[in-house]
Amino acid sequence: MNEIKRNIYKYNMSFYYQSTIIYMIVFIAYIIVRGQFFEGSYILVTKDPIIYFFIIIILVSITAMLFNLYKNRQLEISVTGFAFVNRFRMKSIALNDIKDIKLFQDNKENANRSLRLIRIRLKSRKRPLIIRPYDYENESDLIKDFETLKSKLESSNV
Repeated sequence: MNEIKRNIYKYNMSFYYQSTIIYMIVFIAYIIVRGQFFEGSYILVTKDPIIYFFIIIILVSITAMLFNLYKNRQLEISVTGFAFVNRFRMKSIALNDIKDIKLFQDNKENANRSLRLIRIRLKSRKRPLIIRPYDYENESDLIKDFETLKSKLESSNV
């Protein structure tokens, strides 16, 4: 049986980790500043609505992080196309279903990696698929794989 080589790119979870840590640091700092010291002991003011607001933000952030960890999103690229994969389903797009692939990269002077985009026009869909390489691990390899897919698509269309 012929096995197709697939490159797998996991969804980048660093945004969720960083935001949760920052929210917790701000929450702890607010509690320390807002609390009161009386005769060598520390009393926490629990009737402050901002503390409850911080707790809600932290809980939402942790829930979103755990949900995205559970979904286990990936992007698989092979020579025949690519697929969006998560724990619940797999959406495959074959190379012959693709009309056009465009890679938008910033100039070397303006090296903001988060603004890079890959736009994929499909034959069966009006709106293009837009992939942000920054959302996946190993973004430079992801861009190279899409460049090879683009060259294969252009050579097959000629």
